[in-house]
Amino acid sequence: MTKKMKFRHLGALVLVLSLVAAACGDDDDATTTTTAAPVAEFTPGALGAVSIADGDAVEIRALQSISGATAFLGDDQVRGMELAIEDYGDINGHSVNLGTPEDDLCSAEGGQSGAQAILAQEGVIGVVGTTCSGAAAAASPLLSAAGMVLISGSNTSPSLTSDLEGTAGENYQPGYYRTAHNDLFQGATAAQFAFEELGLTKAAGIHDGDPYTDGLATAFANAFAALGGEVVIYTAVNADDTDMTAVLTAVAAAGPEVVYFPIFQPAGDFIIQQAGGVAGLEDVTWFGADGLLVTDFMELPESEGMYFSGPDLRFGANQGLTGATYDSIVTRYEADYGEAPLAAFHAHTYDATLMLLSAIEAVAVVDAEGTMWVDRAALRKELDNTSGFSGVTGTLECDGFGDCGAQAIAIVRHTDSADVEAGKANVVFSFSPTG
Repeated sequence: MTKKMKFRHLGALVLVLSLVAAACGDDDDATTTTTAAPVAEFTPGALGAVSIADGDAVEIRALQSISGATAFLGDDQVRGMELAIEDYGDINGHSVNLGTPEDDLCSAEGGQSGAQAILAQEGVIGVVGTTCSGAAAAASPLLSAAGMVLISGSNTSPSLTSDLEGTAGENYQPGYYRTAHNDLFQGATAAQFAFEELGLTKAAGIHDGDPYTDGLATAFANAFAALGGEVVIYTAVNADDTDMTAVLTAVAAAGPEVVYFPIFQPAGDFIIQQAGGVAGLEDVTWFGADGLLVTDFMELPESEGMYFSGPDLRFGANQGLTGATYDSIVTRYEADYGEAPLAAFHAHTYDATLMLLSAIEAVAVVDAEGTMWVDRAALRKELDNTSGFSGVTGTLECDGFGDCGAQAIAIVRHTDSADVEAGKANVVFSFSPTG
């Protein structure tokens, strides 16, 4: 696969690279190689460093949901990582090894066990994951304490970063970053659309206790109330519940005009399938989020007429760090894996992987023995300073709490369960901090 010219934000240690980088021309088979300037002796910083001997690979890992009901989400993101590694190529002559992805199980238990499995492996520099915010809340403290970095393409809970007003979230850890949006943006966009565009004034919120679902439903409820709407009920189901009758009956009794339920399958399936049998919900507008903006859910006939909030996926000809566009990545995805992308965050994870690899290359130094060193503290500092990073999802810039995403949100309306792709593409409202 071609390796296109690598553009990166350079620190003082790698200014020398510009003298030896081979710029790609029009030849798609051209290869860019760089060699870090050797240093007489390397001294690790406060968090330690990873040494990579001549001939050894740069080790990064995936911590994603790759089993159970949410496996398609993690599989989609692992594929995004694989494409990014292929595009980026070697770092100072060292290949990049993804190893065997660890399973975050979309749960706190999975996040903890997956992080522990990665920490038991030699020489891992950084991790791309998790799929689910609840898994990150458990994994991030372990990886942070070990000096590692964790970069997610799909975590969206505000608790993992900040309230966007300078206060760290309850689950924030140094060394955590994400290229996905902060759900404070998503919740506010969904609330604005429901209140101002649809003219709905009474809302219900349903979550399942997970940091993602509770965080997003809370963001929606707070924004809806701030606009002048009334949140008539805010309630929860258990993620493994199959009978939603009691919760749906309570929701109906509260008299909402719109129900926002940003949860996953299979709980989301049971809610929308059983809602039709509950009196008082006949005229309710149903509103999901990116956890349900997936083919299996949208193929349910009961999902017709729903609105969904999620990342704005109209990336089109956006050109990322390696020169690839989103359209070209999708073409390769379909050719390599025999199907279209499975979910919403493969592109964000592609960008997260490139962010990690370019930061590793930016801080890497080679000693007189030919060993390449990656200082963990320097790597965090490099990521902290990310600005103007060309991603296929947009231009990325990290704030002081690890929010690096372009934060573009879209609302789509789904009308035909026999044409899911049309539903995913039917954007009826959008928001971006940059306009």
